[in-house]
Amino acid sequence: MTDLTKIPVTVITGFLGAGKTTLIRHLMQNPQGKRLAILVNEFGTVGVDGDILKSCADANCPVENIVELANGCICCTVADDFIPTIEALMAMPVRPDHILIETSGLALPKPLLKAFDWPAIRSRITVDGVIALADAEAVAAGRFAPDVAAVDAQRAADPSLDHETPLSEVFEDQILCADLILLSKADLAGETGLATARAMIAAEMTRTVPMLAMTEGVIDPRLILGLNAAAEDDLAARPSHHDGHDDHEHDDFDTIVVDLPEVADPEALAAAIVRLAEEQQILRVKGHVAVAGKPMRMLVQAVGGRVRMQYDRPWGSTPRRSQLVVIAEHDDIDEAAIRKVLGA
Repeated sequence: MTDLTKIPVTVITGFLGAGKTTLIRHLMQNPQGKRLAILVNEFGTVGVDGDILKSCADANCPVENIVELANGCICCTVADDFIPTIEALMAMPVRPDHILIETSGLALPKPLLKAFDWPAIRSRITVDGVIALADAEAVAAGRFAPDVAAVDAQRAADPSLDHETPLSEVFEDQILCADLILLSKADLAGETGLATARAMIAAEMTRTVPMLAMTEGVIDPRLILGLNAAAEDDLAARPSHHDGHDDHEHDDFDTIVVDLPEVADPEALAAAIVRLAEEQQILRVKGHVAVAGKPMRMLVQAVGGRVRMQYDRPWGSTPRRSQLVVIAEHDDIDEAAIRKVLGA
């Protein structure tokens, strides 16, 4: 690669818990001979996803090539955070062949694409493609519009009203910006669920975009890297609910960090998280916990009432502590109740 060659960037977007980090781990393990760099953006102050990816670092993607931007949406902090970070990655002694950007589950991809038109980077970098992950099981269940018929009836009665939830706006902005949509959790959705999810997404699209099923982040990397979409030159074809606005706010969502004592019973913790999803409408829980008597760190990942827990690695020199990030819509979050249910 010569200094005049633009570095391709793949933007990986998708709703909370759709499997973005799992996909990036797969790409790290199958880089197609490319030296990768990764920029991870999280909604909250604890870098769980970045920590997971750093544990998978190797010669093709060393630890120093994995950069985290936490506690702020990347599409809202372009000038302060994103541009300097991209410039730093391009200035590394060994320049990466390809950069992967994992946006937070709440990010809108289009404002990020607009940043690639900044003079400081436009001549040196290009958006190879925008990959949107959609949880096929969740989409098939209609999670982004709890009662679609009622919403449609209200809209018909009063066209001036907009009854879309903030979650549906985020989801639609992500898929409408995509060059490729990956239907994750295909094993959980089944053939019927996949067909339903495809139909629901296709109904929202303004252009034809390929949709591929995926389980556990496993997909041929040749389908992800090398799309040559130059998405920064194609913004008009990627409509957004926020077109015409300079920025957007995340006041619709809140995040809290909960410190816990050592966990004696992981199953009881899982049950507590399910209870939070049912009673407090919690969207996402992620973090690490110390389990009494166990030398390994337990990774906790929950989307709604679906909880996954696994031991990922020894604590080693990392401080042994239990800490979870909890994300919910602003009107639903009750910090005191959440801490009580989790036993904080």
